[in-house]
Amino acid sequence: MYNSPVHVYVVGFSDEQLLALKAVHPLPRLQHSIVEDDVPDPAQVARADTVFLAADIDDAAQLVADVVPHMGERARLVLVAPHGTLAKLGDAASALSDFWTAPLDAAEAAFRFERWQQQCKLAADLWESRQFLDATIDSIPSLVWYKTRDGVHEKVNSSFCDTVNKTKEQVQGQRHAYIWDVEEDDPACVESEREVMASGKTCVSEEVVQTGAGTRLLTTYKSPLYDLDGTVMGTVGVGIDITQERAYENDLIEKNHTLETIFTTLDCGVLTHSLDGSRILGVNRTALDILGFASEEELREEGFDMVAPTVIGEDGRRLREEIMQLTEVGDSLSTEYRVRHEDGEIRHVMGNVKVIEKDGEKFYQRFLLDVTDQKAHEERRERRVRDLIQALSGDYLVVCAFDMDTDRGEVLRIASSEDKELENIFRSGTSLADMVGAYIDTRVQPEDRQMMREALSAEGIMGELKMGDRFDKLYRARRGNLVQFRQATVVRSGNWKEGHEVVIGFRNVDQQIREELEHKTLLEEALGNANRANAAKSAFLLNMSHDIRTPMNAIVGFTTLAANHADQPARVQGYLEKIKASSDHLLNLINDILDMSRIEQGKVTLDESRCSITEVFDDLYSMLQHEAASKGLSLAVDTSGVTHSEVVCDRLKVNQVLLNLLGNSIKFTNAGGSIRVIAEELPGAPAGLACYRIVVEDTGIGMSADFLRHIFDPFERERTQTISGIQGSGLGMAIVKSLVDMMKGSVEVESEVGKGTRFTVNVTFKVSDGASAAGPLAASPVVFTPERAAKYRILLVDDNMLNREIAGDLLLDAGLRVEEAVDGQDALDKLLEGGPGYYDLVLMDIQMPVMNGYEASRAIRAFDDPVLAGIPILAVTADAFDEDRDRALECGMNGHLPKPIEVSKLFGLLDSLLGD
Repeated sequence: MYNSPVHVYVVGFSDEQLLALKAVHPLPRLQHSIVEDDVPDPAQVARADTVFLAADIDDAAQLVADVVPHMGERARLVLVAPHGTLAKLGDAASALSDFWTAPLDAAEAAFRFERWQQQCKLAADLWESRQFLDATIDSIPSLVWYKTRDGVHEKVNSSFCDTVNKTKEQVQGQRHAYIWDVEEDDPACVESEREVMASGKTCVSEEVVQTGAGTRLLTTYKSPLYDLDGTVMGTVGVGIDITQERAYENDLIEKNHTLETIFTTLDCGVLTHSLDGSRILGVNRTALDILGFASEEELREEGFDMVAPTVIGEDGRRLREEIMQLTEVGDSLSTEYRVRHEDGEIRHVMGNVKVIEKDGEKFYQRFLLDVTDQKAHEERRERRVRDLIQALSGDYLVVCAFDMDTDRGEVLRIASSEDKELENIFRSGTSLADMVGAYIDTRVQPEDRQMMREALSAEGIMGELKMGDRFDKLYRARRGNLVQFRQATVVRSGNWKEGHEVVIGFRNVDQQIREELEHKTLLEEALGNANRANAAKSAFLLNMSHDIRTPMNAIVGFTTLAANHADQPARVQGYLEKIKASSDHLLNLINDILDMSRIEQGKVTLDESRCSITEVFDDLYSMLQHEAASKGLSLAVDTSGVTHSEVVCDRLKVNQVLLNLLGNSIKFTNAGGSIRVIAEELPGAPAGLACYRIVVEDTGIGMSADFLRHIFDPFERERTQTISGIQGSGLGMAIVKSLVDMMKGSVEVESEVGKGTRFTVNVTFKVSDGASAAGPLAASPVVFTPERAAKYRILLVDDNMLNREIAGDLLLDAGLRVEEAVDGQDALDKLLEGGPGYYDLVLMDIQMPVMNGYEASRAIRAFDDPVLAGIPILAVTADAFDEDRDRALECGMNGHLPKPIEVSKLFGLLDSLLGD
């Protein structure tokens, strides 16, 4: 680490000798430079670290005497002179570091110079080692000392001196008694050092010493020091001050002892069990009472597994997780949880769990303390504090609490925006009369002071609060040159049967009064809107009452007629067709109402994916062209103006918007009319996006200008079914507007009575450069032949007998073999009993007792047998929304069919799932 340049001054050497010295390479970290002269130069002598002086026997003494006075304190002198010169030097010889006998040839000069370098490096290394040692022992906080065999301190560090409050000069060279200010050496200390020197091993012990800072406890490590011949010459000691650590340890032991004493002296439950929770090793009566069991056997039989079954669900799961984290002996935790007894009573338990070991086995030792009463007391105190703080809202300038029985107040809050004067007026510990009186005199307008004194006196407050829990007083206050209306509010706090505490608050109500005036106007407007909305909903209910009863009347009536004419198949067939049409209409009404309700509740979200916008219109045309033609209408769809067909959007929501618009056009256009759909892409869209304008126009009956203003309001219909003869819920256009708004688009309408209607929808979609994403499993129009159907066995799972009868008869009529299960667990049992390949598909209801359809599907997918686990599952459920379908797919189902069952969709999905 060190780097030591050495200045060498050579006097009187021959050229040959000088060349030999200069040819010697310096040792690492010890560079030397050589300056030569024929006679000594005092200035060069003063700079030199070593002087090499060549002299004759006669003039050597004089030259040494001339050189020595000019040498530095640490400089060395090497004399080169003939044999016999030392005898003539006398006392001057003591100044020499070395003596080289002359004459020297070049080889000998080089050899001696190399030996001189080695001595210099040895001295430098020794100096560095001493530096390291001294710096180390003086910097560490532990005490370090070195003693001779006789117990004399040869060397100590700074921490040792700080501890004994003496300097190194006072300590070094002294024995134990002097250093520690005692009458004689400590026998135990002397004996331990003798043992170290005799055994040659390190001795570890604890020693109590008296220092300037008081009594200290040291952990000492004493080891032997060896002489050059291998014999022990003394000891080295290290003392670590553990006074504070031992105090902490003793404090911890004392606290643990106190805690154990508390648990053993209180009425505390004790429970021990194995680490896996399967074996109860011991439980006392108190623990059983706390957990709600009459005996240990009952606790075992009820299913104790780490946690008693009476522990409330979420607390039990948390308690189990916390306990299982304790794995090593000594690990412990304290926690709270709740227990519900058989009579419904909730008990609060403070539990302590610790891992202990006995006879080589680890187990949990648990203490249970019923803290229900303490918990109730704490809750009462917390309620009282909340009552005090929350009795008045946070917008009060000053809030104080007063005990009317002791006439002492406590300041709960002073707004930071107020001036310092209020802090001088309102101070905790001041009486009600003094505090309120000072405020009235300094802030309240003179005209209102008497009124406020009477209202906020002890008599006034108690009198007012006999008639109610609170009262308010409005007054005027001045702050600077500004006069403002303020309000004092007095509220009863806590239980007045136990004491009479009140909370008084002062607040600025100027702004509030202005806001109340504005609010009054808003309330009047809101009331008008509410009345209009209520009227609209009332009208809707009237319409719905008629619209729902109309198809229901048809269903009930035609069902009765079909039963009365069961012997006339043609007539019954006509009745059934009318029943189906009425059922479809009723289902559409219900779907509209549910869709609007979900949109208003924010439960509808966009599910965007890649699709072809032109395919959407092609599918719409295919879907509606037959219906339009059956009414004598022409339907045209033009998508020639679309440049980017592949986009990212919610295809189902786009389809729903267009179906509503086109459905209205078909519904409200008379025979011979026309309906046209135009989709075109508008220029100027940002990069990566495409703007589309979609126009749906018809030559229908049109709408009045007055109705157009409310067309997108829920429940609005221009005419009832009775007048127009056209069915509808009045929700279709509200659904269209809500869905277009979700897409961040716009919808506009133009209409004229008797001429037709034109809807314009503007939407922007992200352009997709990939292929269209695959849609949900589609229903195929394939009809099952009896030969094909006979190959398949279906497991029909539904808890409702009528639902099973309907679905079962539909499947049996098609030639399929059907077996039934009444819930999810029953379905699992039948699948396992039948084995792989016995059933070909499961029709699964969702809402069922014991085990619902979601749980059953997950369990089936978890079967060990891959054939059983892979059986197709089709959800047949009244949970008909998008998220219901998504949840069914997430649980492992292969498809989703909403109730009531549409036969064509049912057999189309069966065809897709069963394959050939």
